[in-house]
Amino acid sequence: MKLALNTMKTFGLSLVLASAFITQPVLANGPIGEHVNHLKANLKDYSDDVEWMIAKVDALVTEYEKNGAKAVKSDDLIEYWESVKFHSAIETNYVPVYASIWQSIYGIKMAIDDKKPASEVRQHQQALDAALWQGLGAVKLAADFQQKGLLKAVKATASENMTQSATIDEIKHKLDRVVAKYAERLSDEATQIVHDTYLHLFEGVEGTLIEKDAKLVEVLEKDFNVTLPKAISDKKDVDQVRNVVIDMQEKLDRAKVLLEEAEKSRKDVF
Repeated sequence: MKLALNTMKTFGLSLVLASAFITQPVLANGPIGEHVNHLKANLKDYSDDVEWMIAKVDALVTEYEKNGAKAVKSDDLIEYWESVKFHSAIETNYVPVYASIWQSIYGIKMAIDDKKPASEVRQHQQALDAALWQGLGAVKLAADFQQKGLLKAVKATASENMTQSATIDEIKHKLDRVVAKYAERLSDEATQIVHDTYLHLFEGVEGTLIEKDAKLVEVLEKDFNVTLPKAISDKKDVDQVRNVVIDMQEKLDRAKVLLEEAEKSRKDVF
């Protein structure tokens, strides 16, 4: 419990995270429960899920520590995570932590499969524990925003009436999902999200952006069509893929400013 409190303090429920909840579209691309639209009512279940997950992983790692890889099924780690309601609660509200959870799960799994020392497995376990508590803090904060009407209900697709600057927020969110799916070892799905995001979202704002900064558009086109897909196909580690996404998101922040300027100019004219 002390670890949880310390992690929560470090997490800080910061204004940066608050902004992320308010601005990012809440989308889902897989089967989820209606509970994600009623976070406050399900917080106890989510907390129980985190404690259960931590206990199950600890029991598995302890068994590995005592009796070796033959005594455990590393695939159980994935089944544990996918079986809890908290899984979709964090996926639909704060994708970066969701990706970190998957990364830590696979860190444990690979260390076990490769018969690494138990001490190394424990390091990945500690990272997972911290990510789970961080995720719970994120969901609690999202629940507060949801209660205040600051979060939209989870939906399957983006709004067709979205402004171009808001489209940039969705693009950034989609890129976070790329990292999450890549961390899940779903490379094909991650690549598909990259392509779909470029075709259905970025191309819709390209015309305006070219008028403002043609070079920025050129660089982002390369990122979408070469840099990020290549990082995935080359099987770079999750952190390397995440770094590509972070770099793209920084460029997209610049693009959003330019689009907001364009939107303001249009309003001023009319």
